[in-house]
This record gives sequence, C-alpha cells and structure tokens, in this order.
Amino acid sequence: MPSMTFAKPMTRCPRWRRLVTAVVFGIVTMSVGITPAVADMLLIPMDLTQTNHLKAYGVAFHCLTRGIKVEWLLNYRGGSFLIPIYPEIVDTCDIRGVSYQKVNDGDIADIRAKIENENMESVILEKAPAVAVYVPPTNEPWDDAVTLALTYAQIEYKTLWDEEVLSDALSHYDWLHLHHEDFTGQYGKFYGSYRNELWYRQDQQSCEETAHKLGFRKVSEEKGAVALAIKDYVSHGGFLFAMCSAPETLDIALAASSVDIVPTPFDGDPPDPDCESKLDYSRTMAFTGFTVSLDPFEYAHSDIDTTPDRVSSRFGPDGDYFTLFEFSAKLDPVPTMLVQCHVDVVDGFMGQTTAFRKSLVKKYVTILGENEGHNEIRYLHGNLDKGTFTFMGGHDPEDYQHLIYDPPTDLSLHKNSPGYRLILNNVLFPAARKKERKT
Repeated sequence: MPSMTFAKPMTRCPRWRRLVTAVVFGIVTMSVGITPAVADMLLIPMDLTQTNHLKAYGVAFHCLTRGIKVEWLLNYRGGSFLIPIYPEIVDTCDIRGVSYQKVNDGDIADIRAKIENENMESVILEKAPAVAVYVPPTNEPWDDAVTLALTYAQIEYKTLWDEEVLSDALSHYDWLHLHHEDFTGQYGKFYGSYRNELWYRQDQQSCEETAHKLGFRKVSEEKGAVALAIKDYVSHGGFLFAMCSAPETLDIALAASSVDIVPTPFDGDPPDPDCESKLDYSRTMAFTGFTVSLDPFEYAHSDIDTTPDRVSSRFGPDGDYFTLFEFSAKLDPVPTMLVQCHVDVVDGFMGQTTAFRKSLVKKYVTILGENEGHNEIRYLHGNLDKGTFTFMGGHDPEDYQHLIYDPPTDLSLHKNSPGYRLILNNVLFPAARKKERKT
C-alpha cells in the first residue's frame, strides 16, 4: 500500500457500536415489493460530475428506508454511493435530478481494487436512522440549515421540543439535531437589540410558560435540565449534530448546571457573583476553560465564539474559508465519513456562534475543519461514552451573514453546496456499520 500523509494527528475512533440486527437482504427486498434489474450496480458519483449532491443523499436515505443496502465509497470520487440496480431507484434518481452510472462486474472490480490500494474504504449503510430535530413549535423550516437540508433532500424527520426531551422521547431516535437554541435561558442574547420586538416578547413568554408547565421556576433551570437530558441521550449511544449557538450554549449550560450565570433581565435575579469560579468544565462535551458573558446587552455568550474577533479585525467573506482534514479511511472511517465532499476547502459563513476558539476545544476532540490562520475550529467531532457528537459553527452555509428577517435560502440554487453536504454526511453516519476486512 502506498504511504499516506495526513493533515494533522488523528484521534482514533472507538470500535463501532449500535450495530443493526442482520437481516437476509433478499427477504427484505422482496418484502418491499421491488425487484432488481438485470444490470449490475448503480454508481451515484459525488465528485464534480454530480448534478445534485444534496438530493443524492436523499436517494441513499430512500434506499435504506426501502430495505436496500448502500455502499458508501469513502474518498472515491467525492464519497460516492454504490447501490443494487432497481427500476424504482433509477426512476427516483431521474425524478430528483441525481446523476448516476450503471456499472458492470468489470467496473466494480476496478473500483474495489482502487479502494483497496488507496486511502479509500467501503462502508455499508444498512438501515435508515430515525431522525429527530429539536426545534421550537413556532419554527419555520427555513429558520435552520439542517431542516432546510433535510426537507430539500427529502429525508424524513420528526420534530420535538422540551416536553418530549424531558419525557425520554429521545430514546426513540438514532440521530438528533439541535436547532440554534440558547440552552442558557437567555433567549439568544438578543436583549440589547430586539427586546421590544413582538417576536422576542412572544418567544420569552412561550419559554416561560413551558418552564412553569414542566415544574421549573426559571427558563434557565428548565433549559439546563434539557441540556442534561441531551447529554444523557448521547452517552447512551445517541448521535448528536448541532450548529450555530447550540454547541456553545449546550456546553455552557452543562458547565453551569449548579450555578446561576444568567443576568437579571432574563430571569429576574442577578447571577452568582462567583459563578465563573464555579463552572465545572468536566461536565461539558467539547469545550473547556471558557469565560461566560454576564452583560445582558452583549451579543455573546462566552469567549468560545470567535465572532467578536472577526468584527474587530474586519474579517469579511473575502478569505473566509475552512479546510477539511484528511483522515485514514481504513483506520478512521468515522471522521472520514463526516468530511466527505467534492472540495477540500469550504467557504465560511457566520452565525450567532460562527466558529470555536481553538484554545478552548478539549484535547480529545477530533478537529474536522479549521481556519488555521485565525485559530478557529469550524467543524469538530467527539465521543461521549457510547455516543458521538458533531458540532459546526455558523448558521447557513449558503448565506454568509444570515440576519433576522432575511428571506429563506433556496437550496435549489445551491444543490452542490459543500457546506450542506457536511450536514448531510452526519445524517447518513448512524446508518453505517464497520465492514469486516479480510485478514
């Protein structure tokens, strides 16, 4: 095997868990009433030849819901999919505008030889994960990049909120995404600019009513309980993906689970004057050593987020990008899956939390993408007991500085978006099992 050089030292991922019960494939395909065509296999390329990368993930997910196994060819032509040919799947690709190629035994042998000899791997996707999105009841699908991606790719998902989380509903789902929620109970730190807006006051009232209904005195206490429930979900084997302010505020809430860090305008009483010294970083998932903001007028939760540095240095869209790291597909399939893309460099985008300060990321966390020149992490992954978490900074990969009242992003105009591809990598990740390798 040729030698391989990687962009950075890599954290080895633990042995695969959550294996799906084996099912005889022929029985499954018969049960869903579809019969394979005479031709051999269907290759859905994910390199620059693909006409609609985002819909391609939806086709792969659709196959899994129909009991059809999918091979994810890591690092082969941008992370392509190899699927048994069924007339229904061919029709689905045609209807959704997804490029494909019919490959015969000789083509497949060449593909497998290339995978064996280069930094590539074949991973079997077996079963569609049950997908949930933690999202406010008043949310619109375009308020969050992940719900936008799932909807456009035609991937089924369910929504849930605080009451469901605290009633153990998470145990019914394999994969959970967190809407850009503020788990500290400070309503996104929008107080300084939007406290008199109707939507802000309605959101505050709704959150307070929910907290009281669930038996909590304050929203911050109720959101803290939700944060602990989400962490418990991950530790018991759940797959968590979160973007924007959710990763930052989730860890802040976990670190402050026994201390009040919330300023008076949000909960009616002042924070503990010694709250900084009482933060417990051992409870967090990804970040450590951070300092929280106690100013209600400051549009920031902590120094985890690098947005203030960007503002002070006038760092704009020109030159804003992050580089995806390369991993050993055979030794580290998990991070390799998460960075599958048709480009190595992804355009940056801002959010309530734009990027994570590198010095505050825990050492055991695997860095997937970073802007090295600014010492900021844009994309990371970690393990927590039996589960995993993946965090990404920024709000919308195709809207550089998405603001309140901005129109929704039309993904039909961005069907080959690298940033949205990273989101959808995470959706397929729980469907994979480790391939048994020959000894």
